[in-house]
Order: sequence, then structure tokens, then C-alpha cells
Amino acid sequence: MADEVVVLEGETIGETYLNQGQILQAASITGATAIHPGFGFLSERADFARAVKAAGLTWIGPSAEAIEKMGDKMTARQTMRAAGVPVIPGEEVEEQDEAAALEALREASTRVGYPLLLKASSGGGGKGMRAVYDPTDFDQAAAGARREAVAAFGDGRIYIERLLSGSKHIEIQVLADTQGRTIHLGERECSVQRRHQKVFEEAPGPTMDADLREAMGQAAVAAAAAVDYVGAGTVEFLLAPTGEFFFLEMNTRIQVEHPVTELVTGVDIVREQLRIAKGEPMSCGPLMIRGHAIEVRLYAEDAANGFLPAIGPLTMFKPPEGPGIRLDTGVREGDEVTPNYDPMLAKLIVWAPSRPEALQKMRRALDEFVVLGTITNIEFLRDLCDAKPVVEGSTTTTTIDDLWPDGWNPPDAPMLEEASLLTAASAETLGLHRRRASGPTSNSVGPASPFTTIQRRFP
Repeated sequence: MADEVVVLEGETIGETYLNQGQILQAASITGATAIHPGFGFLSERADFARAVKAAGLTWIGPSAEAIEKMGDKMTARQTMRAAGVPVIPGEEVEEQDEAAALEALREASTRVGYPLLLKASSGGGGKGMRAVYDPTDFDQAAAGARREAVAAFGDGRIYIERLLSGSKHIEIQVLADTQGRTIHLGERECSVQRRHQKVFEEAPGPTMDADLREAMGQAAVAAAAAVDYVGAGTVEFLLAPTGEFFFLEMNTRIQVEHPVTELVTGVDIVREQLRIAKGEPMSCGPLMIRGHAIEVRLYAEDAANGFLPAIGPLTMFKPPEGPGIRLDTGVREGDEVTPNYDPMLAKLIVWAPSRPEALQKMRRALDEFVVLGTITNIEFLRDLCDAKPVVEGSTTTTTIDDLWPDGWNPPDAPMLEEASLLTAASAETLGLHRRRASGPTSNSVGPASPFTTIQRRFP
């Protein structure tokens, strides 16, 4: 849907999407006046937000100061305590020297108690995080968490949180404009995770009620106000079996799973980001939740082999279609999946009037999704939709480990292969009929296409 495309030179993440100079140069070449950082790469980098503004461009996101306060997890915990937002019991350790830091962490662990979590202050995506259940394992876990944190973020500071078993991961979408209005758009449940990476997300939360939604929503609004937040953001909480909830962190960007909120509220969150960045007031009315939405993340990975990333060509990529089905993706048939980038191929989102209907629609959509040429997690996602905790809505952050403690195994291989080939052949035949019926394809060049794509390379 872009009018112009600027190809970034390089092969790796560091050479392309993390290269601030190339991004700013692309804006200069095209005459762009604003930069939207998306939900990865430079989206939570305060120095990039400052560089964008210094270049005379509009930054579609919160202030660099807000990013810094919430990006540093230890600072965020301290800020939330001061704002009266409930925080998971734990302690922050500011020591940078390794020996002193490990000693301070060891002392803190006795006060926090076991089981506990070691977490990197600059962390994300599960990096620099270790669960510790026994004091005898603490030193090795702490040293490993620090090494990983230094390698991933250049910051070895670690803090400790009490590990709350049987909890749900609930996040609240917030929006704040420059007119002083801050609102929440309800919750998303993102409990189904593996290695602290979300896999299955839904809105509204299947066990939430109006009172709890409002209590968590107001806590999220208070969290945003505490750092003078402007734009779209997400405040993440852990909901304990007792009904207590605790602040986890705030993501100072749009989330991968934002479509489920859009589908149940009718709010186009990206559109609101653009309005806010222009200095306009939000256009959202009172919160209204309609129906149920579910999102799954389609990865190029071998779920039966420890979820190792997979590579290869997308020789066939046939997403499902139909009412209530949405696909957010950056790939198409013929693309190559390489090891240089995140293995997520697409987000498949469905909406239906009720949760059981949404779950059934997701099952059917996954059954109809055909990807050939690389290994994907489609069959794993399909199994997940039939798992008892998912069907009942009783999922927790340990659901996947509880369901498959020894790892997930696929259904009978010969039957699966035969079914995939039949489905692929059917999809290709259907596509051929559609193309013949509709005439020229959307890739044809001609007056029917309202956009012209210009590919430019740097000199």
C-alpha cells in the first residue's frame, strides 16, 4: 500500500532496520515528514526518537523521556510504586560490577523468597530472564542472566521479582493525546506464551468482569500519566489467582497484538497514533466492547523440534479468506525466509460475536491456511485451539509447558502430509478459477491500480 519504497542496503538487522542513518536518509529522499517506528527494531529507542525530532521530522510515538523511564524496567518499577500502581514484590539492584552485583542479588533473593524471577532491566522478549526455584541454582542463573543481558542490551543490571505461579498475563491498551486526555481500550489476555514470547492473544479476557477491567484500566491510565505519556502504549499486568494484579512493564509502542483490540472496540489505533502525533484530539468515544477477537502468530519454526526457527522459500502462501478474518503480514508467495530476521510470518486474527464462535473460526482459518516451502507452526496452533485450558479460557503463563512438558509432537505425519498436499492443490485450483474470473491480477500494471510503487536504492 506504499506509494514509494526505499530499499535499505545491507543484509543484517544492524545494517538495515537498526541503522538510524539509513532510516533518516530514506525519509529525506522521499520527502517524508513523519516516522512511525512500528513495533520492533527502533520503536523503543529514545535516542532514535530524539534523532527523528532533531532532523525536523514528526515522531509518531511518546517522548524520548517517557521511553527512557519505561524502557528501563527498574526505573519503571520505582516510578509505578511512586504513582500507587501495584508492583510485583521484588528488589532492584543497581550495581554494575559483576562481583558486587551478584552478591547484592544473592542477598536480595533471601528477602524476596523463592520461587523468583531474575529479569534484565533493559530486557524484553525473554532475554536476560531466568526462573529460579532453588537457592542452590541462584548463582549460576544470575550469572547467566547477566551475561545474556550484556550481550543483548549492553546492560547487565538485573532485578528480582517474586514468581507468581498460576497467573494470567493481562495487558491494557492506553491512548493519550496532547489535549490532556488519557483513556484505556480494555484488556487483552496474552497468557499463552512459550519462553516468555506470546503465541495466542484475545480480547476481551475470558475471565474478566467489568469491575476488574475498570480497576486495571484506571491503574494503566495512572501509569501512563506518571510519565506524561502521549500516544499509544500498553501497560502489562500479572493477574494472580487471588484476583490481585501487579504491574509488569509498559511497552511504549504499538503492540503486535493490537488488532484484537481494534476488532472488539472499533478503534483504529494506528489512525489515532497519527492524529495524536499531528496534535489533534483522539476521536474515540466511550469504551464499547463488541464480540470476541483472537490472534495467533504464524512463525517459520519447527514446533516439534523445540520451536527452532526455520528457513526456506515460500513456494506457496495461501491465507484463509472470509468475513471476520484479518491477516497482517509482510510476506508473500515467492519470498525467502532467512535467518537474519524474526521468524514471524504473519498474524492471523479472527472476530466473531462470541468466544466459542471466534475459536471455531480460528480453527477453520488455520485448517485453510496453506504454507509450503518452509516449516511453520500452523499445526501446533491448531492443536492449541483444541487444548482444554484454551477452550475453557483458563490459560496461565505456564499453559504450554503444562500441556506439553516434553515438547509438542505433530499429528500422524503421513496423514498430515497427504492433507497438506490436498489442501494446497485445492487452494491452487481455487486461486486459478478466481484469477480467470476476475481478469487481470492486482499485480498488473495499468489504470486499474491507483498506486505506483517506486523502488529506489541509495547511490
